[in-house]
Amino acid sequence: MRNLLELPKDLPRPIDDGAADHLTGLALPDLALSATDGAAVNLAKLRGRTVVYAYPRTGEPGKPLIEGWDAIPGARGCTPQSCAFRDHFAELKQLGVAQLFGLSTQDTAYQHEAAERLHLPFAILSDAELDFTRALRLPTFSAGGMTLLKRLTLVIDDGKIVKVFYPVFPPDKNADEVIAWLRSSR
Repeated sequence: MRNLLELPKDLPRPIDDGAADHLTGLALPDLALSATDGAAVNLAKLRGRTVVYAYPRTGEPGKPLIEGWDAIPGARGCTPQSCAFRDHFAELKQLGVAQLFGLSTQDTAYQHEAAERLHLPFAILSDAELDFTRALRLPTFSAGGMTLLKRLTLVIDDGKIVKVFYPVFPPDKNADEVIAWLRSSR
């Protein structure tokens, strides 16, 4: 049985393919995303600093991964990434992050199970219809018959993207990377 909290040592490193180069400076689209806390969240209308980490999909305990998942650069690591943001939640707040969200193309019901199981103190947003992804032209890939987000993290101030982390690797160190940037940009 695999442990979703641990990353294999030989994961392939994603390359920067330029697919997120256009994002810094963009205003977010005016649309609402379903959240695991039952809210409809419009990121464009949130005031203050928001961090959104986008990931392909969370695995389900006891169920097999998509065939070849570990061989896809950047695919594996959604659970460790979410847990790292959970573990650094208070520190992110102290550094001025007003809102923190995860984001994937999975539906809210599926995400809700993961948020509960992982004890996340923040909501996960669903872009199951890919409206947000298309509006921003977020980088995606296909696996298992699904369109999934490539892993990236957005720092947003008052509805405008001010920093993009892409590609993100290793995913369990992404929260540390965001914290280091927040500290250096004070």
